[in-house]
Amino acid sequence: MRDSGFTPPFASPAHAGEMLAQQGHAVLSPQGVQELAGCSASELDALGPSWNELPPDEYLKDGGRYRRRRHSCFVVRHGEVALMPHRAHWQPLAYNALHGGMQRWFEPVQPQVLALPGWNALLRWTSAVASDLRGAQPWYVEAHQFRIDTTDGIGRPTPEGAHRDGVDLVAVFLVARNGIKGGETRVFDADGPNGRRFTLAEPWSVLLLDDARVIHESTPIQPDGDAPYRDTLVLTLRAGGFQGDNGLN
Repeated sequence: MRDSGFTPPFASPAHAGEMLAQQGHAVLSPQGVQELAGCSASELDALGPSWNELPPDEYLKDGGRYRRRRHSCFVVRHGEVALMPHRAHWQPLAYNALHGGMQRWFEPVQPQVLALPGWNALLRWTSAVASDLRGAQPWYVEAHQFRIDTTDGIGRPTPEGAHRDGVDLVAVFLVARNGIKGGETRVFDADGPNGRRFTLAEPWSVLLLDDARVIHESTPIQPDGDAPYRDTLVLTLRAGGFQGDNGLN
């Protein structure tokens, strides 16, 4: 595995799409996100306080209490974001051996968050990225707000381990890190030995993943200060429908 010194290998906005197509992943700085998504730093920062109001994840099979989350679903067509009726999050066991095969009902993202300009800008932009990668079409987007803390002494951002999500594009936005060590991001070629490791530390930096080509994970976090937690926004985009719809598994 190549060690980038844990510093994210930020792509320039002009070359992010090319890097994603060539190597299956790309990392953008907050400034790159703002430029490509067409939103300001203040519009992104306005989203942050809602992570303080996430309910506990009651489905952790390892018995942990370290994860809080909300989940909502959207369809993006021709740059228009449509909120879908609230639904369970479902993944097949082939993609999530720990929590797959079960319907998990999480509280939805709060309406006041969905109304913020930054929220819709991120969904429109990531849908455009997916269209550049796979061709223009409607995108079925699942949005997950996560907070991982150290209530149990350690927090696991990816308790299922290194994985794919069974979608076309994954966008992992780092929203906040506070009082922690760990939380290293690792990306591997799905069919080869190559990999990269780094730590997302800047709020609203993002890792873009071509889910067909790479697997990914984040290492556990440990307390290293007061009020330890790691907040992320994960958007998954899939062509054709949500997982579990009409036999699309």
